[in-house]
Amino acid sequence: MNAFIKTTRITIAGVALIALTACSGSLFGNRQAENAVTQPVRAAGAESVAVNRYLWNASLDVLSFLPIESVDPFTGVIVFGYGTPPGGGRAYRGTVHVSDPALDARSLNVSLSTSAGPVSAATLTAIEDSILGRARQLRIQDRGL
Repeated sequence: MNAFIKTTRITIAGVALIALTACSGSLFGNRQAENAVTQPVRAAGAESVAVNRYLWNASLDVLSFLPIESVDPFTGVIVFGYGTPPGGGRAYRGTVHVSDPALDARSLNVSLSTSAGPVSAATLTAIEDSILGRARQLRIQDRGL
């Protein structure tokens, strides 16, 4: 019985250590982890997913005129329903995928469409630029620069 209790305590300590290591984002002070929002681990044992918090919040700010249909923090996907921008006459819907903890344009994937189909490349570029600009503003505010 004593050996069983000792083994159980060691196992619990090991699991706790692994959980704390996973929550820290990095053991070596990864700078990207500093700007990331680490999401909880799924029950099936999948790895945690880190998304850039500035891109995530900037996406919600810039596309605030669209209603949120679903948010999946495990994959970094935000799905928006149809909404009309202030002063606009056309309804849009969109999806944002933040795929990486880096504050980088490659970490952001945006798709927008109307009831008539996808938006023009110029409109999509303008939205992506707005999200990236807002993300930079949020980062500067956080740093007090």
